[in-house]
Amino acid sequence: MDSMKVIILNGPMGVGKTTVGKYIAEATPGTAFIDGDWCLDLHPFIGNRETKTMAVDNILHMIGNYKKCSECKMIILVWLMDQAWVYDAIIEGIKKLKLEIKSVTLTCSKATLTDRWQNDKVCPWRTDNWLKISTDSLPYFAKLNNTLDTSNLSIKEVAEKIMAAD
Repeated sequence: MDSMKVIILNGPMGVGKTTVGKYIAEATPGTAFIDGDWCLDLHPFIGNRETKTMAVDNILHMIGNYKKCSECKMIILVWLMDQAWVYDAIIEGIKKLKLEIKSVTLTCSKATLTDRWQNDKVCPWRTDNWLKISTDSLPYFAKLNNTLDTSNLSIKEVAEKIMAAD
């Protein structure tokens, strides 16, 4: 495989994927940051199989283009992948690009997620309805491989654990 690595951060809404991913990207020269939500930015939002398939294709095209860029040394992909077929399609696409993959699912306690949610004054998705959906998804994400409980960790500590783990 090529030496370029793709780090995938999965997990529920509000767990800190974007915050940690941006922290790693900013601290690591030559790192591209992809937020999967950019690749599915429809108004109004529609998250069905067709639109998610399109988003997967968009993400893989972006990763492929970054692979061609000599300035790019690593890619961070953050996206909520709560359906196995979406995650599997991303993994298979990255494998076809012959890139190294590190995948981590960020989790936290319900209390921590609620606290982070209520303190996020920037994201328009931080409504009570979406909080319930997100907290209800915690058991699904907790069952996935390579989970990292971020409940009592700082952004820097989460980033260090992701970068150190293999």
